[in-house]
Amino acid sequence: MSIQEWIDRISGWVWGPPLLILLVGTGLYLTIRIGFLQIRLLPYSLKLAFTKKQDKTSDGDISHFQALMTALAATVGTGNIAGVATAVFTGGPGAVFWMWITALVGMATKYAEAVLAVKYRVTDENGEMSGGPMYYLERGLGQKWLGVMFALFGAIAAFGIGNLVQSNSVAEVVETTFSVPTWVTGLVLAIFTALVILGGIKSIGKVTAFFVPVMAFFYLIAGLIVMIMNVDLLPGAIALIFTDAFTGEAVAGGALGTVIRWGVARGVFSNEAGLGSAPIAAAAAKTDMPARQALVSMTQVFIDTIIICSITGITLVMGDLYTGDVTGAALTSITFEKFLGTTGAYIIALGLLFFASSTIIGWSYYGEKCFSYLFNNQTIIIYRILFVVAVFFGAILQLKVVWGIADIMNGLMAFPNLVGLLGLSGVVVLETKNVLNAIKQEKQEKTLSV
Repeated sequence: MSIQEWIDRISGWVWGPPLLILLVGTGLYLTIRIGFLQIRLLPYSLKLAFTKKQDKTSDGDISHFQALMTALAATVGTGNIAGVATAVFTGGPGAVFWMWITALVGMATKYAEAVLAVKYRVTDENGEMSGGPMYYLERGLGQKWLGVMFALFGAIAAFGIGNLVQSNSVAEVVETTFSVPTWVTGLVLAIFTALVILGGIKSIGKVTAFFVPVMAFFYLIAGLIVMIMNVDLLPGAIALIFTDAFTGEAVAGGALGTVIRWGVARGVFSNEAGLGSAPIAAAAAKTDMPARQALVSMTQVFIDTIIICSITGITLVMGDLYTGDVTGAALTSITFEKFLGTTGAYIIALGLLFFASSTIIGWSYYGEKCFSYLFNNQTIIIYRILFVVAVFFGAILQLKVVWGIADIMNGLMAFPNLVGLLGLSGVVVLETKNVLNAIKQEKQEKTLSV
């Protein structure tokens, strides 16, 4: 058996049903413990995230909004276009429904991660905030060895899932659509990445605060145009998503388990709830209490999966091309092309370009924080240089073995993180009570002032 086959086998085991069940099960457990907070306070959370009045006085490096956009930059990537297509192709239309369910419980997981990230964050020697699973595993749970494990997995995964895979995807689609050589794309991407990440989290926050809303807005508009122009197909597509979710008839042999597995797997891959990456960005936010930023952070899953992935998934079902031989980004491309002509193909190409580019920026921050935890802040510049170089080589080389290893590391991040979430769930509940009391008091004061 070759090295690649061994890596594929290990990856299949790591990302198999046990991990997926553990991820969703943890989300469901936390949902119950916080009283379905992600549903009850979603409107308040969205308002908090997108209000012009951001917290500028509390401890932290960037605003609520910038922290959210940095996390979204890392998660809104190839998974939203290629990953959803793979789920629908392999699991059928019903997979979209299970992506939604995964997102709903994943919001609770993301909320808990952010609570703990802010609660146990530290100020480093540069005066910047550092936080995430490695810190709440060490300072909250008292298990530094688990924090070291997470940081090791995270630092390696950043080079794969957040770098090589993304730059290669960008270079491939740009070459195919616009006939630009891969080395040119790699060089441009590397320069762009260097200019952004060498300025640290404040620079990353400013870029993503502009970059992410713009790219997401244009992709959503394109999807909505398809739905409006073909509104007659919309009811049938929605109905098929719901019926197939419980029958699996669209899958060969009617395998319901296949529908659920692919929906859950691609949902988790897209929004990363439970993997422990996003709370690293949440820890940098200016906030007066941990749960306040956590409410903002959980909207990331809603935006990523419930909104952006839904645009892709519903359009794919409406296009009815998922039963052919084409899958991944190519399937999404030909579906949009079916509805919008050549313009549709260009939209997907540009979507992949911007989505993947933003993922590189977001994951660069995750990786360097894991790296500095393992070593020290003086080594961050080394990590950044290596990361920028990897962007270039990822665009021009086929590094399947490296990708496979990074995919395994990405999945392994979840295990120590979930131990921390379950072990510190009582802290999450306590901080939730604090923020609910604060919100109640704010409403009372507002009423009295009126």
